Amino acid sequence: MPTEPGAPDAPAAPEASPPAVTPVRVVIGLCLAAPFVAMLWVGSYAKTDPELFGLPFFYWYQMAWVVISTGLTMVAYTLWRRDQRARKGGASR
Repeated sequence: MPTEPGAPDAPAAPEASPPAVTPVRVVIGLCLAAPFVAMLWVGSYAKTDPELFGLPFFYWYQMAWVVISTGLTMVAYTLWRRDQRARKGGASR
């Protein structure tokens, strides 16, 4: 049935897209959530022993998570970029 002049066209059927939750995205989420869980679980590091270079555990544990968080964020970013390239490459085929 033809449409009337000036009438909006019927919406196009949505393209089939890959699933939004993939194993790679789960790993990305875990990499980004781990530092939050580690820092919010205060009972796990609210102590003074063992000391490292004279620093109580409470302090050096938190400083270690600064470095660990940086590494996990870099891993998550790399995985995200790879996932986005794969999605764009798969969509253009």
